[in-house]
Amino acid sequence: MTEPTYPDAPPPQSPGAPPQHPTVPPQSPQGAPQYPGATPPPYPGTTPPEYPATAPQYPTATPPQYPTTAVPPQYPASAPPQYPAASPQYPTATPPQYPAPTPPPQQPPRVPPRGFAPPPAPPQPPVLDRTVDIDPHTGRIHLAARQRGADATAIGQLVFQLPHFLCSLLVIGIISMFLAAPFNYLLIGAWIASGALVFHRPTEKLLARYLFRMRPALHSELTRLEPIWHQVTAKAGVSPETYDLWIEDHKAVNATAAAGHIVGVTRYALETLPDAQLAAVLAHELGHHRGGHAWATLLGYWYSMPARIAWAAFRIAAVIAFQIASVFSLLGALVVGLVSVVVVVAVALSFPPLLLVLVTPYLLAAVGRRSELRADVQAAELGFADAMIEVFHGFLRDEEQALAIAARENGGRAVRPGLGQRLLSSHPDTHTRIRRLEDWRAAAAAAAR
Repeated sequence: MTEPTYPDAPPPQSPGAPPQHPTVPPQSPQGAPQYPGATPPPYPGTTPPEYPATAPQYPTATPPQYPTTAVPPQYPASAPPQYPAASPQYPTATPPQYPAPTPPPQQPPRVPPRGFAPPPAPPQPPVLDRTVDIDPHTGRIHLAARQRGADATAIGQLVFQLPHFLCSLLVIGIISMFLAAPFNYLLIGAWIASGALVFHRPTEKLLARYLFRMRPALHSELTRLEPIWHQVTAKAGVSPETYDLWIEDHKAVNATAAAGHIVGVTRYALETLPDAQLAAVLAHELGHHRGGHAWATLLGYWYSMPARIAWAAFRIAAVIAFQIASVFSLLGALVVGLVSVVVVVAVALSFPPLLLVLVTPYLLAAVGRRSELRADVQAAELGFADAMIEVFHGFLRDEEQALAIAARENGGRAVRPGLGQRLLSSHPDTHTRIRRLEDWRAAAAAAAR
């Protein structure tokens, strides 16, 4: 094969001479070289390719120019939509008209046959208000003038207890005769001054616990009792802390104004009575305290205690002597009884005020009944008249049941308290108390009109 010829090829250079760069770059043919067959053209073995002496110059890139201030696009202002001022009117639905009901035909009144009388209608129990308002309505609840006092019944109790006081003074005087001076006078003075212990709270608690068989209220019992008590005292204008709340474990509806600072209520009343009735019962006992009935009664009982103890000891001694004498002979028993009567009469004649002791129990009972009615009225004045009437109607039901049981045990005969028992009762009968409250309620309604 023949070697292709290239135009303007420089002559070969010797190995030691420097390369000669052509001044005119080689001209590339316009078309691709034509190679015969598949054999590529040979290159000179030792000659490196020639590169230009200077690097090509490339144009520097110029960053694009942006406007310095951005102008926000302008949007066309749109007007808010216009709504109609008035709401649309809807047609009102006309209710259907129904024909009026036809009244039933009137039946002619039945005429009873001649000589026939209809039976009388049974009496209906009175309908009482079961929702009595017990909320306080007073702004100031601590009024010193309403804390406690002494009304006519309290003074009457002290006056009628005077014979018992004189009997006790006689007993203390007899005991003091066995003491040397000045201890005999100190004994009499100490006993007279001991009445002040009635107003001493620790002593009151001892008397309430061991004399009246009461106990302080538990926390669970105070949870229900204290809110009602605070409402009652607020109506009365009395400080609730003036009095202590105690409980009597007795299966009956009852309450007690003991000593000077204790208000007791039975556990049965606490568990069974509604709030309004329980408030009425507490208001009744508060009336006893405000009227001075509680401390006057306890003070009279305290000063009469020596005479009561002496009389009980004399009776026990007389009974024992009579029984011992009756064992030996009937005449000895008669002698003992006669001696006992002579001693009593001699003491009474030597000290005439002692004869009043035979009358004072009836007088004290009458004053006690009067104080109960006054306490009922005070509870009514606080707004508990209806609730007190409800409580007394419950008393009537209990009394009727007790009378029925007593009648069955007595062979069917009714058992009623006698005259002496009624005169010695410290509480009026229930019908009288209801009638008194009804009269007060009617008078209050008439005054309000």
